[in-house]
Amino acid sequence: MSDLLEAAVALSGDLTTLRRAIHAEPEIGLHNPLTAAKIRDALAGLPPEWRSGPSTTGLVAHLRGPQNGRTVLLRGDTDALPMPEDTGLAFASPSPNTMHACGHDSHVAMLVGAAKLLCARREQLAGSVMFMFQPGEEGHHGARFMLEDGLLDPLPDAAFALHLTPNGRRGVFAGRPGPLLASSDRLSIPVHGRGGHASMPHDALDPMPIACEVVLAIQSRVTRAVPIFDPAIVAIGELVAGTTDNVIPAQALMVGTVRPPSPERRSAMQAGLTRLVTGIAAAHGASADVRFEPGFPVALCDARAVALGRSVTQDLFGADRWEDLAHPIMGAEDFAYVLEKVPGAMFFLGAAAEGSDWRQCCGLHSNRMTLDEAVMPAGAALHAAIAERFLSAGFTNG
Repeated sequence: MSDLLEAAVALSGDLTTLRRAIHAEPEIGLHNPLTAAKIRDALAGLPPEWRSGPSTTGLVAHLRGPQNGRTVLLRGDTDALPMPEDTGLAFASPSPNTMHACGHDSHVAMLVGAAKLLCARREQLAGSVMFMFQPGEEGHHGARFMLEDGLLDPLPDAAFALHLTPNGRRGVFAGRPGPLLASSDRLSIPVHGRGGHASMPHDALDPMPIACEVVLAIQSRVTRAVPIFDPAIVAIGELVAGTTDNVIPAQALMVGTVRPPSPERRSAMQAGLTRLVTGIAAAHGASADVRFEPGFPVALCDARAVALGRSVTQDLFGADRWEDLAHPIMGAEDFAYVLEKVPGAMFFLGAAAEGSDWRQCCGLHSNRMTLDEAVMPAGAALHAAIAERFLSAGFTNG
């Protein structure tokens, strides 16, 4: 595999240039036309067949080898976040509220690099590769829309994705079988009371203390009713009530997130929270609604896919460049929609600056997040090597 790695290193300049160009023109949501154009330009003249759909600017580049065999999908996400950038980089976002703070610019660059590597080795491919460039990962369900648009039909035999971690050990890949990332549902709780004058609370039904009691009760429930080996996080991030100091409001609204790393715990949390919140409100003579807006499902990694990724990483870079994660991460990822339909896995790649204390580096979604671009050729090489290994041998263990 040394020739593949050497070819990837030779692309370093191209990958850096592309990543910086995308970083300097970030786009949010399901429609990222500037980024899509950069992807097409970077792969212009190469043999993949392009697919696009009506719901997003997502692209699938389909590279067919000389043999009819398996199909493997490699995915990179394209969208940015609605937040300011304070990195001071020469190619920082000029927008006051749009930033690539989750590494998607580098994910695109690595996937483009993998596409170039595999196009150069097309005659050796024992099947086909689908390169999925997906917008709308940051809460917009882009993968689901691309699936619904039929861009992945017929479905591939396996699917893989890479995600950089700016506060992860530089150049080290990591993964785990089973749940890798939690589901993420939006929780909305309006508590309905009865408004009135603040000087006469006995004539009103103040929803504010009820809401505060609900917040504390939720935390108690998580620590006392949720098993530590099948956990969940519930965080109330917003509490809105009232307009001035001498008016008791009629309603208090809480908004938060519920994140369990198993489908079973996800269902149990919805039932348990509904019972808890409505019971507390009723005990005070008030009422409350508990509404769940479905977010991303649990990202479940196939054990065979993880074993393949671990084996390829160790063959390509050495045993010390792989880490088995001991537990799931409570973030969420809409690559989970693909993993619901196709066996596969997502892996992380540490991108802390060389020589830095990686534990002290800014994490994902930080306005000061930076990453070491020198790890991108390794990501491109791993993408390509996993595709070649799967097409030639499939899942051989697990």
